[in-house]
Amino acid sequence: MTTKAKILWVDDEIEFLKPHILFLEEKGYEVHTTTNAEDALELVQQEPFDLILLDETMPGMDGLSALQEFKTINPALPIIMITKNEEESLMEEAIGAQIDDYLTKPVNPSQILLAAKKILEKHAISQQKVTREYASELNKIAMRLMGPMEPDDWVDIYLKLTRWDVELDALADRDLRDVIYNQRRECNVEFGKYIERTYRSWLESPYGERPTLSVDVVRKFVLPQLKAGQKVVFVIIDCLRLDQWMALEKYFYPYFNLQRDYYFSILPTATPFSRNAIFSGLFPSEIEKRYPELWAKGEDDEYSRNRYEDKLIFDQLRLLGVQLSNPPKYSKILNVNEARKVEQNLDAYLTEPLFSMVVNFVDILAHSRSDLPILKEIAPDESSYRSLTRSWFEHSPVLEIFKKLAKKGVSVIITTDHGSVRCLRGTKVLGDRETSTSLRYKYGRNLKVDPKHALIIKNPLEYKLPQRQANHQYIIAKEDYYFVYPTNYHKYLAYYRDSFQHGGISLEEMILPVIQLTPKG
Repeated sequence: MTTKAKILWVDDEIEFLKPHILFLEEKGYEVHTTTNAEDALELVQQEPFDLILLDETMPGMDGLSALQEFKTINPALPIIMITKNEEESLMEEAIGAQIDDYLTKPVNPSQILLAAKKILEKHAISQQKVTREYASELNKIAMRLMGPMEPDDWVDIYLKLTRWDVELDALADRDLRDVIYNQRRECNVEFGKYIERTYRSWLESPYGERPTLSVDVVRKFVLPQLKAGQKVVFVIIDCLRLDQWMALEKYFYPYFNLQRDYYFSILPTATPFSRNAIFSGLFPSEIEKRYPELWAKGEDDEYSRNRYEDKLIFDQLRLLGVQLSNPPKYSKILNVNEARKVEQNLDAYLTEPLFSMVVNFVDILAHSRSDLPILKEIAPDESSYRSLTRSWFEHSPVLEIFKKLAKKGVSVIITTDHGSVRCLRGTKVLGDRETSTSLRYKYGRNLKVDPKHALIIKNPLEYKLPQRQANHQYIIAKEDYYFVYPTNYHKYLAYYRDSFQHGGISLEEMILPVIQLTPKG
């Protein structure tokens, strides 16, 4: 230990504890002693301590009374109470008064040492353990990337990287987080190459012989429950990354049993393509043929492209053999008031076997962060972005909707249409005036971009994408790149740098959770 932790031991029989004190000092702690609470309180006001060992029974002010005084002086000061009294009521009273641990006399030096270490060195010990484990696992990931990869391998790697990133929120280790981030960036380089090699073969393979894609979500997860006669609520939280889901998951534990699966978003990983694919069970080129009205307006008009979700899922279920007498219930939640309306009228939405609900807050948050500097300050990185998502959900009527669904015994399936990636590198793109405006994907004629930074699709139909005119092509950004035109290049490069975007090829955008919730009890 480079700096000795200071312990104050308060006990009226301190002279009998000399062996314990010497043992702690040998282990590197600086131990101060007093025989009464009054002197201890005076000491705490005069100098800082890292831990107090507090006897419960002493002449004058007893331990519980002293405890309250210590917490008034310094609420964050850790305190271990040592007592001869084993009564449960006393322990409950002490715990309620915010002790950090308690020991029952007689105590031996090892007990005291372990209790002190648990409090004083918990962070350092956890950090050392985590560092060792992560170093070993990161080496394994690097080796895996050198060999052949399958879809499940990518899910496993992304899950590990995401879980570590979320765990680091508790440690606040900037260096270790940077290591994980750099490893994820390296994985995204290889993932982009992998998608470029294999994605078309996924599209050409039938259901069951390819990884689960957007078009397969309803068939795989919703259909079996409907066919079993269960009432199902199908929820899509737009633009939800896996790490954001992990930040929300704890709120469901008291009410549901959870089963988490994964699927891959189709390309582009943007709402008009990916969410319509979920609701219709069709690829975008197939949607264009069957529902030409979906593509009547500009590609960037997300509202017009997602007006028909209730119709799309009704048609998909009919094609899958589910005969519903009435169309499924559907709601799109864009703000708090709409969420409250759904919560208040939930019974009306549950009159049919299926209720589909789209929640747009996370997508709105991602877009708003790009436009509002204050949000970038509040959420400067992935960790704070998760925290902001968690804060919204904890205080949102959407959480109350889930609680009510659990009480009603309704099964719930939660997923998302795509994730987002924090864009840190711009790449120049050339296109005509009719080229679409999205930052992570574009379509138009005569598009030019560095092929290292984007997947270039010259024949959209091969990728099951709409092709409305000759020479129509798509470009889809890889890794954390975003497209910038040469005109005012540096202005827009700076404006969109460090924004969360979607539409491209990355682990964060393509590998998505599907959670099946079964009410407890």
